[in-house]
Amino acid sequence: MVLDDFLLSPVGLGALLAAVPIVYLYFIQPDPQEIELPTVRFIFEEEEQDSSRPLFDTLRRNTLLLLQLLVIIILAMALAGPYISVAESQTISETVLVIDGSASMLTETSDSTRFEQAISEAKQSSTGTNSIVYAGNRPEVVLQTGTPSEAATALDGLQARPVPANLQAAITQATAVAGENARIVVLSDFAGNRWVEAVRSARAQGLQVSLEQFNDGGEANIGFISQSFSGQNITYTIKNFGSSTVTSTVSVGNSTKRARLSPDGITDMTFRAPPGGGRAELRPADSFPEDNIAYVSAPTQDTVDVLLLSNDPNRYLQTALSVIDVVSLSVREPPTSIRPDYDVILYSDVAPERLLDGSVETGRDVVSNGGGVGIVAQESPPTSYQDLLLINPEGTAANPTVVRGRSSPLTEQIEFPPPEQYLKGSLTNGQTHIATSSGSPLIATAERGQGRILYYGSIADSDPFRFNYQYPVFWKRAVFYLAGRAQTSSLNRETGERLQYENTTTIEGPTTTITGQTISLQETGIYRGGGKTYAVSLMSESESAVDTASVSETQASESLETRQEETVVSRPLTWVVALFGGAIGLLEVGLLRRRGDLWWLCSLIHSLQLGCGFLTYRPQS
Repeated sequence: MVLDDFLLSPVGLGALLAAVPIVYLYFIQPDPQEIELPTVRFIFEEEEQDSSRPLFDTLRRNTLLLLQLLVIIILAMALAGPYISVAESQTISETVLVIDGSASMLTETSDSTRFEQAISEAKQSSTGTNSIVYAGNRPEVVLQTGTPSEAATALDGLQARPVPANLQAAITQATAVAGENARIVVLSDFAGNRWVEAVRSARAQGLQVSLEQFNDGGEANIGFISQSFSGQNITYTIKNFGSSTVTSTVSVGNSTKRARLSPDGITDMTFRAPPGGGRAELRPADSFPEDNIAYVSAPTQDTVDVLLLSNDPNRYLQTALSVIDVVSLSVREPPTSIRPDYDVILYSDVAPERLLDGSVETGRDVVSNGGGVGIVAQESPPTSYQDLLLINPEGTAANPTVVRGRSSPLTEQIEFPPPEQYLKGSLTNGQTHIATSSGSPLIATAERGQGRILYYGSIADSDPFRFNYQYPVFWKRAVFYLAGRAQTSSLNRETGERLQYENTTTIEGPTTTITGQTISLQETGIYRGGGKTYAVSLMSESESAVDTASVSETQASESLETRQEETVVSRPLTWVVALFGGAIGLLEVGLLRRRGDLWWLCSLIHSLQLGCGFLTYRPQS
């Protein structure tokens, strides 16, 4: 409404209705009666004949009404809260600095990086009291209510990292940290627009938010934006973020491929992962080098040698193993002598009387050498298994209820149906992943020195899971687990991810050693620890889009102990209106006194005085 531009509470104008009864009483009041007094008639007779001014007399009679109406109007205006908008200088003594430490801030400029420019500007933006929020993949309050010198020290200790950042969460954190009359200064390249809502929310709470943008460099960037793995192959997705067509070259080990990319063009390139790992390099180089190199972790050995030992080979199991591209499968039928040259030996449907003790001993040798042994349950398992069988067999049972044990990458996101028949027993060693409601293990594993053992409790011919599409998925995981071979996809991570361990683990990172149960991957490069080697690379399309648009509302900062901010504020005028109304009221009283109509006001005051005296009178005893 238009009135909202001038009045704080337009509803106060409803007080104008008080003028209605006043005007009504004015019109219904009786005309005064003229009474002639002969004793004074001769005094006024000549004056009335000479001083007749009808217009002035009419105005004089209506003056009191006009004054009363004016008082009503002024009263209504005062209740409506009139105001004017004026520019006012507000003293800012507290500043909350939000520093973007994401990968895109590592973009090289003519003489430094965007992050270095932001740190320099942040030091000039400090005031008497300062807080600092670092925007990494998780926001972090690195300083709260510190002095300018403390702020400078904290800023010197910050560095950008090749990780995607959550700028929106950092601004929200800064809003929570900011005190009254504080100012939030966001220093970033403002890639994307997820931060916009956080700025609007902070301003809606009455906080001043200043945006300082650093978007130099990055005009012609090409980079890796994602990676995927299939068996021994790795596929990179590459995007041209520039405005001109570029011929890019990708080298992985001894293999090199070229592709011509138009502006905003995307292409995929597939390579065989180099045994033992390595790195992929994208050329030509540009001002954002973080997405031009991708690190690779891969097993040293190309294949996993698996032996299936069975007198009645399960064709479903055999098929599940043969479709794994990195598995070299051999099937042997006891009695036969075998050598411990395999990574994994699986015992399934073995005739007890035909199993040689040496074949079982070879399994123990494989485990000792760091490989694995898997045993599939059968109605009468060979007694020679001994410690390789992780349960104490107690006969068979049918149609159990399946329950999950502890969470494991071996069984996660796989639904195991109840077997029609299974081998009952109690666990003698290791841990249970899937079990029956009575406690019999259906899937269990155990670590034995450098090797591993797996037990599968469903009897092959009565296992409905063998018809499930997830059956090959499980056995692929099982083979990789038993061989001590992580899947290539699990060894290649993106910056910002975390490694979780059951116990405290020490990891050798690219530049530092990290110890803990949770390892945050904040750098690109190779991480070694926990018996595995991880490759960590930046794979983020949003961070690689470093050619960011300008933020129109960027404001310049000033290096002052306190800063003067020009803001538009509403200045109420109620006191001015009330003062004017009081003056009109005094004028009305003066007019009543001049007309001789003030007697009723004096009588009212006198009556109030008599009433107060009566109420306070106390007779003497």
